Amino acid sequence: MQGRLEKMRVHNADWVQYDIVLNGEMRALNPLIGRIITLEHTGKLVCGHCGQFMKKSFNQGYCYPCFARLAQCDLCMVKPETCHYDAGTCREPHWAETFCFQPHFVYLANTSGLKVGITRHSQLPTRWIDQGAIQALPVFSVSSRRLSGQIEQLLASHVSDKTQWQRMLKHQVQALDLLSQRDRLLGLCSGELARLTHQHQGQIQFLSQAQMLELHYPLPMPPRKVTALNFDKTPCVSGVLEGIKGQYLIFEHGVLNVRKFAGYDIRFSVS
Repeated sequence: MQGRLEKMRVHNADWVQYDIVLNGEMRALNPLIGRIITLEHTGKLVCGHCGQFMKKSFNQGYCYPCFARLAQCDLCMVKPETCHYDAGTCREPHWAETFCFQPHFVYLANTSGLKVGITRHSQLPTRWIDQGAIQALPVFSVSSRRLSGQIEQLLASHVSDKTQWQRMLKHQVQALDLLSQRDRLLGLCSGELARLTHQHQGQIQFLSQAQMLELHYPLPMPPRKVTALNFDKTPCVSGVLEGIKGQYLIFEHGVLNVRKFAGYDIRFSVS
């Protein structure tokens, strides 16, 4: 196979199932664990939006003109509480109306420890898998991305909103009672959450009956090394595929963050 690399497609089952994707063509990776795989960067970079060749990738797979123009590359996608749609300065109002003004979840996950995060309804459990979460629990359903970001910001004053990727890959994390952690955090933020709920009546739903999801990855043994492999420094990454977690392929000599290299033209082979 050869083509533009995309983030791995995932499917939750007893064990998370992974596919590598090149130019939209997929191949299952779970059956390849224990075999030698090779990913070779041809030197070409292709923008995931406009399809043009580029010299440098921005924001995981965009050329600079698309990165500078598209709303999906704006800072508010990382910090949704800074949404500026109401100010009339959104880069693409129609895109925002389609993607930002739709139901979002605020959730707790156990990745490298307890964290809070947000995602669109359609992205669960994909978002949790991409982060390497072993447990996850939706806490609120809200009407827009901005509102989910405001709630996340409240909870993030008491718990991390980041994942330590090395710790996540080494599986140096203990199982948590997410329901108890949820109740603890809601108690710490009760006043601020009550004011936000009153201000946005009918737009915030507490998911009191939500159940915790456990996720299991095709990772027989935690990696001995979590050295990051990089196509810019080592164009050919080859070795026995020892496991997969999050968006990382795990080899004996290091780990490859597939999502980081979206847009890279890759030759993929198995031996």
